[in-house]
Amino acid sequence: MDDTQFDKPLTLGWEEWVSLPDLGLPALKVKIDTGARTSALHAFDIEPFGPAAKPRVRFTVHPVAGRDDIEVSSSAPLLETRDVTSSNGETEHRYVIETVIEVGGKSWPIEVTLTDRSSMASRMLLGRQALRPEILVQPSERFFQPELDYDVYLKNRQPAPKRALRIAVLSRENNYSTRRLVEEGTKRDHVIEVIDTTRCYMAINQSAPEVHYDGKRLPRYDAVIPRIGSSITAYGTAVVRQFETIGTYCVNSSHGIGTSRDKLAAHQVLARNGIGMPATAFASSPKDNGNLINLVGKAPLIVKLLESTQGKGVVLAETQKAADSVISAFRNLKANFLVQHFVKEANGEDIRCLVIGGKVVGSMKRVAAAGEFRSNLHQGGAGEKVRISKAERETAVRAAKALGLNFVGVDLLRGEDGPKVLEVNSSPGLEGIEGVTARNVAAELFAEIEKRVQLRAPRRKPRR
Repeated sequence: MDDTQFDKPLTLGWEEWVSLPDLGLPALKVKIDTGARTSALHAFDIEPFGPAAKPRVRFTVHPVAGRDDIEVSSSAPLLETRDVTSSNGETEHRYVIETVIEVGGKSWPIEVTLTDRSSMASRMLLGRQALRPEILVQPSERFFQPELDYDVYLKNRQPAPKRALRIAVLSRENNYSTRRLVEEGTKRDHVIEVIDTTRCYMAINQSAPEVHYDGKRLPRYDAVIPRIGSSITAYGTAVVRQFETIGTYCVNSSHGIGTSRDKLAAHQVLARNGIGMPATAFASSPKDNGNLINLVGKAPLIVKLLESTQGKGVVLAETQKAADSVISAFRNLKANFLVQHFVKEANGEDIRCLVIGGKVVGSMKRVAAAGEFRSNLHQGGAGEKVRISKAERETAVRAAKALGLNFVGVDLLRGEDGPKVLEVNSSPGLEGIEGVTARNVAAELFAEIEKRVQLRAPRRKPRR
């Protein structure tokens, strides 16, 4: 803090307007009481979180007295817990935080305890411990300093606080992507917790829907990053849907994840939105094999399981006879599949575009291994730098938007008549794209999460 700002005394009355910018509270009426030692801020839903070495506390504030429909969510480093005795002799165990207060063009750090002041006329009490020696208090007067306005809450004009978030990563694997999300989120001062999706279970009821884990109710998360494996798509999307019911921001929606995993549904959505893709056909009856093949053109063609991933369950049929055999084999296994035109001009290459928040943040060309038509890195393909065209960029963004996904890998083929969407992956890996592009894609994702979550405060509930 710059002490030169206190080259002149600051005069306060017994009531003043202040700002607590680090908590996202740009306008707050406070009572100044030199008879009280400790400062107190009205808060509820108070919850400590984070590692023991760097504890934090998050809480919600009703900044406008009498307006419980307006809420601001905040968090701050936790200094300690302390027993505080009120003027009526009652002792309460409170969390203590440090934050910056601004009043009359001056600012300084103060310690504040968190407590329920809903029955009090003022949302905050400023005790003598928070008053610097240069501050003069006139207990018979009020509002010596410029008055502020609650309109910043009512019109949602106030800047969102930069606060630590509690974020869950739904993942069953300790792989590169999971580790990078934990590493980058922690670096940005958030608390990242990895949750095994299959160990979650849900209390589904109207009044208090909950998600439980290992015998305990999970805490409130500011955001959830779903990393749902294809083998647990149905259960994983149910867990994400439960978080959505609670009101947690989920990076990818349960509907978007489910649709992207169903190749038939995904292609139907893409077609409905006029997005280019290889000619695709689907049928149920084995009597339709010939007509099915004719719909996508002559061999060679691709036969793809509806829930294939990482190139598994994708077969290249080089002749009509081979195609008929593969289709018959899949039908005998009672498997659902698509038949697609094989884009020869792609020459065993595709483009992976990583889209975050409606923007392509990185792209790479994937080249199939010798003798292989699948360019997936999991199938031995290699990634390399690539410059994508405006049309390719727009196609990737449109595909992500059509499926309602905010963090997605869109795989494109370079066809003679423009880019064609091959696949949309709602749980894209980070290792390949970060290695090839040297971009911090994990940081881009957290920047998007921070923007989305911060924009959700203050929250206004319907008034009763």
